[in-house]
Amino acid sequence: MKKPDEIWKAIWPTLLKHYKRTKTFLDYETNSQLLIAVIMSAQTTDEGVNKVTPNLWKKYPTPADLAKANPRDVEKIIHAVGYYRAKTRYIIRTAQMILKDFKGVVPDDEKLLRTLPGVGRKTAVAVLTNAFNKNIGIPVDTHVIRFVKRFHLSKQTNPDIIERELLEIIPQKNWRAAGYAIKQYGHTDGKARGWKPESDPVWNAYEKFR
Repeated sequence: MKKPDEIWKAIWPTLLKHYKRTKTFLDYETNSQLLIAVIMSAQTTDEGVNKVTPNLWKKYPTPADLAKANPRDVEKIIHAVGYYRAKTRYIIRTAQMILKDFKGVVPDDEKLLRTLPGVGRKTAVAVLTNAFNKNIGIPVDTHVIRFVKRFHLSKQTNPDIIERELLEIIPQKNWRAAGYAIKQYGHTDGKARGWKPESDPVWNAYEKFR
């Protein structure tokens, strides 16, 4: 079995060529909207979040608006998103804390972001990458987990450990591009269901290498 760093070097050019992307799949206009959208994207799809956020932004465009929202009204808007009750609590409380603790501005620091409800490493990295152009890691979601298993880049299941291992084999200059490309791959040719390895360029590159 080839080593993960060798595998990555073999598939990276093909991955970047076919799945290059420069922004998140989530729709937003402000940093606070991005933060809320990423919190809501946990254990659900970006597409699902994008279906409910237009109505959420229309009624609660700013943290000040969301901070004083009636939870039941928010639940009705985001009902189609998984774990909507818990996420309603998270996003309202997050809006309140942004106002109280950060003067209405989304912090650009991982430790500060992780003090907010519903914000873990993945969410913090996604916000810092997209809102503040900080190259500090790779947000590990279901697409990334599926990718590392398929191409034997990690045997782990814990997202934090998977990220640490990826950051060891991927040069830092490529972290952001790699995160986007892996997710783009997962949305297109690398889906879990209906995956066709024969028409998957990354898989073909992997097969030739191994």
